[in-house]
Amino acid sequence: MNLPYFISKKISQAESKSFSSTINKIAIASIAVGLAVMMISFLILDGFRQEVKDKIYSFSGHIQVTKYSLDNSMQEEPISTNNLMYEQPEHFGAVEHVQVFSHKAGLLKTEDEVLGAVIKGVGTDFDSTRFKRNISRGSFIRFDSSGYSTDVLISQKIANTLLLDTGDNVRMYFIDPPNNRIRKLHVRGIYDTGIEEFDDQVILGDIRMIQRLNDWPDSLVGGFEVFLKSSDQVDQAEVALQDELDYSLFVEKVSDKYVQIFEWLDLINNNVVVFLALILFVACFNIISILLILIMERTQMIGILKALGAKNRQIRRIFTYNGLLLVLKGMLIGNVIGIGFGLLQSHFKIIPLDPENYYMSFVPIQWDFLTIVLLNLLTFVVVALVLGIPTVVILRIDPIKAIRFD
Repeated sequence: MNLPYFISKKISQAESKSFSSTINKIAIASIAVGLAVMMISFLILDGFRQEVKDKIYSFSGHIQVTKYSLDNSMQEEPISTNNLMYEQPEHFGAVEHVQVFSHKAGLLKTEDEVLGAVIKGVGTDFDSTRFKRNISRGSFIRFDSSGYSTDVLISQKIANTLLLDTGDNVRMYFIDPPNNRIRKLHVRGIYDTGIEEFDDQVILGDIRMIQRLNDWPDSLVGGFEVFLKSSDQVDQAEVALQDELDYSLFVEKVSDKYVQIFEWLDLINNNVVVFLALILFVACFNIISILLILIMERTQMIGILKALGAKNRQIRRIFTYNGLLLVLKGMLIGNVIGIGFGLLQSHFKIIPLDPENYYMSFVPIQWDFLTIVLLNLLTFVVVALVLGIPTVVILRIDPIKAIRFD
C-alpha cells in the first residue's frame, strides 16, 4: 500500500468541514479559472488570426505573381497566360489553384458623390467559393459569354459612401489620356471583409472589361493569384515559383504585401504568451500558499508521524499528493469551462464584435486540440514542479515542538 497516498486521501476527506476546505476550494477555483482563461484566450486568438488570414487569402491568394516594374503608377505591366504555372499548376506540388487578375483605377460617380476606386478584374477561374463568405448581400458577378460583364461587387463601405445597394447602377470614369472612358456598372453584390486595404477602394469586376480598356488581348493579364494546399507551405512554394518562372516576374507572398496586418497578428500572439506566463505564476503562487496553510494546520500530525519514525520524504509526499489532487480537480473544472465556452461561442455566436474595429462581427473560435492538450500538460507540469517548494518547511519541524503546537 502507498502509505503517503492513503494518508493524503484521509486528510482530504477529513477536511471537508474544516477551514482548509474553504482554502482548498479557492485553490481549485484559481486553477480552474486560470486554465479556462488560457484555453479561451488561445481558442479566440487562433480563431481571430485564422479569420483575418482567410479574409486576406480569399481576396488575394497566398502568393501573387506580377511583372517587375519600377513604375509606381496603378497601370500594370501585362503578363501572358501562356506559362507553366497557369496552364499546369499541378506541376508545383503545393499549388492548389491559380487565377488571373488585373487592376485599373478610376472614379465612381453617382448623382451626389464621387469616389476614387480601383476595379479588380477577375475571370471565370476566380474561386468564388472562397470569396462567398465575404458577400453580405447580392451574389457574385455573372459573366457574359458573348462579351464582358458590367456586373461589379462593391464593398459595404463604398456602398455607404455612395448610397448604393444591390441592383443600382453607377458610372466609373477611367482617366487614361487621351482616351478617357466611361463605363456604366451594375452593382451585383456587396462584400464586407472589414479590412481597410480592400474595403476602402477595391471593387470586383470582369477582367475582360479591363483588357478591353487597356487594349490587351485575352491572353494578357495583370497578374496571377496562387492558392496553396496549405498556408504552411508558402515559403517553399515561393522559392519553387521563383526558380521555375521567368526572371521578369515578381513572386510575392501576400504576408509580405500586407506585412502590417501579419505583424500585428504576431504581436497579439506575443501578448497572449505574456498573459499565459502571468496566469501560471498566479496559479503557482496560490498552490504554494494553500500547501503552506495545510502544513501549518497539520503541524501536530507531522510531529506525531515523525515521532513514530516517518521520514521527511514520506511526509512531504503526503502533502504533494494532496496538492496534485487539488490541481487535477481544478484542471477538470477548467476544461469544462473552457471547452464549454468554446462550443457555445462557435455554435451560437453569443459575443458580438464591432467589425469596423475587429475585422469581424463576432468572436471567432478555432479548435486546435493539440493546443488544448499542451495547455493542460503545461499547467500540470509547472504547478506540480512548484509543489515541492512549500513542503521544504516540513524538514524544519521539530517533533516535540510540533506535538505541543496549538
